[in-house]
Amino acid sequence: MIIGIDKMASYTPEFALDLTTLALARGDEPEKYTIGIGQNKQAVIPNFEDVVTMGVNAARKILTVADREQIDMVIFATESGIDNSKSAAIYAQRLLGLSSFSRTIELKQACYAGTYGLMQANDYVKAHPDKRVLVIASDIARYGIATPGEVTQGGGAIAMIVSQDPKLLAFNDDSVYMSQDVADFWRPLDRTEAIVDGHLSTDIYKEMFLTLWQRYKQNTNKTLNDFAGFAFHLPYTKMGKKALDQIIDEAHDGQRQRLLANLEASQLFSREVGNLYTGSVYLSLLSLISNSSDLLPGEQLAIFSYGSGAEAELYSVTLQKDFHQYVPADETKAMLAQRHEVTVAEYETMFNAQLHHSYGESQTAANSARKTVQFWGWRDGQRIYQ
Repeated sequence: MIIGIDKMASYTPEFALDLTTLALARGDEPEKYTIGIGQNKQAVIPNFEDVVTMGVNAARKILTVADREQIDMVIFATESGIDNSKSAAIYAQRLLGLSSFSRTIELKQACYAGTYGLMQANDYVKAHPDKRVLVIASDIARYGIATPGEVTQGGGAIAMIVSQDPKLLAFNDDSVYMSQDVADFWRPLDRTEAIVDGHLSTDIYKEMFLTLWQRYKQNTNKTLNDFAGFAFHLPYTKMGKKALDQIIDEAHDGQRQRLLANLEASQLFSREVGNLYTGSVYLSLLSLISNSSDLLPGEQLAIFSYGSGAEAELYSVTLQKDFHQYVPADETKAMLAQRHEVTVAEYETMFNAQLHHSYGESQTAANSARKTVQFWGWRDGQRIYQ
């Protein structure tokens, strides 16, 4: 039985901040941002967007009537949850018009949870071949104004449908994974911004990738020459290159150049959006299959997923016949091109306008003229969506 990702879509809010503009406002050289960490823009999250709205708006792009009839599980991966008890998947199920006879669950383990969600979906479809699973990875990367992590903020969502006989990518069931208790990144319950040790996080990321790559080779007997490209978790795009540089010499000369070219293809969307936490590795995957000029059906791609704290997984997928026809490349590029570029002052106002507290009634800047699902504010301690 072949199981994998049948459809993918992405969503990010309509506002973006140019990082050259931010660098000049912070007294930094623009190249520190655009070259040093490899970012051009980052998504700016208005207070009428959250992980639910972004996840739902991504999923709406791919759901058909037939999908709604076959989906009976919604897995929502996020580390930017909007409730300590109620799953974001519950909201998504209602807003997407999915059957009430569905399982709905939220997963959390920093940026890794989206991958675990896909693995669980894979197992479920193996047991229920006639069913489909909706997996959403949605997050807001938030560190604070004028902090060291400010330049690696961002936000958005990836929605994926896992099914039998997928049109895009098949899972190869060759995962290797590991976990360690590491204090490189976390967000206590009483904080809206994360705490991060950037240097430690980079070191653990690289170490886990190298360790899992060695284990993967031992388990599968595959080499670097077996892959057309890599999709990495990209909190900033330079991170993927740091990981791949550790093993690139294992490839022959022509393959080395191809892997590096496809790494650049996998970075293009992330350069424009910033950090999606759980969705970052799958935005990288979407960028790779949307922007690479040489991928062919039957070729394999490697995926490295990392979540601080720390947990990582390395696995591969196989490109399916006619996969190019089902990649939403033009739609994704159009979404990014149509965003409104904000000033630094506008970005700071939006950052500080988030309605994190449920006390009393409050309303966001939601507008009924928009065609997207929005968070309208708090009423009787409840979040209101429409």
